[in-house]
Amino acid sequence: MLKVLEVATTVIVGLMVGVEFSVAFIMTRILDALPEDSGQLGHAHGGRMLGAVMPFWYMGSLVLSAMWAIAGWHHHGAGLVVTAAGLLIVSVVMSVLLLVPINNRNKTWTPGNRPADWKQQLHRWGRYHYVRVAVIIAAFTLLVTALT
Repeated sequence: MLKVLEVATTVIVGLMVGVEFSVAFIMTRILDALPEDSGQLGHAHGGRMLGAVMPFWYMGSLVLSAMWAIAGWHHHGAGLVVTAAGLLIVSVVMSVLLLVPINNRNKTWTPGNRPADWKQQLHRWGRYHYVRVAVIIAAFTLLVTALT
């Protein structure tokens, strides 16, 4: 049963890393290159869509990692899993304190109601997101290492 938990946790965290990496390095650049107001509208739509899903994904990844750490406490790699869970906690705290407030504003913006500094706010979100992606990549790397 522990093996199933290990693999499921690693796959779910790995998929989350892939989505967040894609947002950071692919989707944002595509949206920023769109003409006129299309990019801002795309950011708002992405904020609504991913904003609805990602809290469950982040919390689910954290819960699975904690379960793995508890169930595998006396097994090889437990320290790596605990550290990965700690990094996932950091990513959740970063999300709640830094990224979600910007996203909550962004997802309501239209070309008619967006603030004058909307681009600066999106760039700030992007910088925080890069750090969060690095944190979850580190967590994923620790989980994969714990499997070996």
